Amino acid sequence: MKQVVIIGASGFVGSALLDEALERGWQVKALVRNAGKIRRRGPELKVVETDVTDEGKLERLVRGAGAVISAFNPGWSNPDIYEETLQGYRTIIEGVRRSGVKRLLVVGGAGSLFVRPGVRVLDGPMPERILPGVKSLAQVYYDLLMPETELDWIFLSPSADLTAGGRTAKFRLGKDDLLVDAATGRSHISVQDYAVAMIDELEEPQHHRERFTVGY
Repeated sequence: MKQVVIIGASGFVGSALLDEALERGWQVKALVRNAGKIRRRGPELKVVETDVTDEGKLERLVRGAGAVISAFNPGWSNPDIYEETLQGYRTIIEGVRRSGVKRLLVVGGAGSLFVRPGVRVLDGPMPERILPGVKSLAQVYYDLLMPETELDWIFLSPSADLTAGGRTAKFRLGKDDLLVDAATGRSHISVQDYAVAMIDELEEPQHHRERFTVGY
């Protein structure tokens, strides 16, 4: 049986990942802060209410899984999102490493993608309220994942606009540059298609210790 742990499976991105994994026949252990937010039920789903910033507890919960997908986010309205994102990912990376699980797939952000040589999304205009969260995910990539050589990690950056828009399974993959839809001039991806790209990578790994991106 294919087994995966999804951290943050009740959130906007995490719930889409949970749906996609279950639809493809994965056995999922969902680690969440509030189990009541999980609407899915079934024999292939185990929901665990836990604090993933407890390294020892996390290590025990993920041990034996084929892979871990992390959609960890302390909340966009959290005034301490920058610090808590970095601290949370330090714990997650160490806990997964100590568990013996080798594959870690991280829900990334678009902020560190390049819009032109030397200029990233986060270097341009951005709503002040989301800037700390955007910066925190960029630092997770730069400071915590890029130096990591023990885990087989990936960091999947969405396009600039990540919205609920339905599942088409038709999209493009890129590397470090922001993808823009030539027909509309928008950089966007639905959260459902983002989940398709992530579970595709889970099932047939094409990227190793690197970031990539998805968009229309």
